[in-house]
Amino acid sequence: MELEVQYGTTNLSFKVIYAKRKTMEIAVEPPDIITVTAPIDATMEQIIEKVREKGSWIIQKLYSFKHMNYQPIKREYVNGESFMYLGRNYSLEIGTDTRIKRPEVKLFRGKFIVTANNKNEEIIKKAMEQWYRDKAKEVISERVKYYQRFFDQTPTHIKIKEQKKRWGSCTSKNELLFNWRCIMAKSNALDYIIVHEMCHMYYKDHSKEFWNLLASVLPDYERRKEWLKNYGVRMDL
Repeated sequence: MELEVQYGTTNLSFKVIYAKRKTMEIAVEPPDIITVTAPIDATMEQIIEKVREKGSWIIQKLYSFKHMNYQPIKREYVNGESFMYLGRNYSLEIGTDTRIKRPEVKLFRGKFIVTANNKNEEIIKKAMEQWYRDKAKEVISERVKYYQRFFDQTPTHIKIKEQKKRWGSCTSKNELLFNWRCIMAKSNALDYIIVHEMCHMYYKDHSKEFWNLLASVLPDYERRKEWLKNYGVRMDL
């Protein structure tokens, strides 16, 4: 559902998504996407009131995006193209071997080396995405285990998902869901995403208590968050 509300001299258009949750959450993403995730029983009046309440913050976020170099990356699956992994860029090297049935991907000596039985871009892209998904599951699971010492609640599951509009989420059952693209972030930014979602096991909103808990684990979380703001647009295939 699409709604619009006037805040000062600005018209704020936003999308509403209903979900099984107790609180309302507003997300603002570049270049000008506003999404409200609301409880199933929330009324239109309550949603509009929440957006008005957060109007100043929303406009501030939209203004900050105007100064970002928001140009989605369009990558080509050819030799020499650059791909990110844990914050570093690696060049792509494609080889062909008609004997293999499935493409093979490995990171070796500073390069992504993909071997396939042909150079079809869609096949190579799917192989790269699966490699990222596998690495995301491996690395994120390890980092959750590392940070578990700071929490007395444990996630019920850790899942790697296709999430276009967010880096991660925490369900009402404390399942941690992560965008597979997270693994492209540098290590300390990835840790920010992980700890952020682990804190949601306690607070499902972004209350003061939530940020205080996050700061107790990662005192420099704002610097890590800033990296995602500046470079997150590059984290895609």
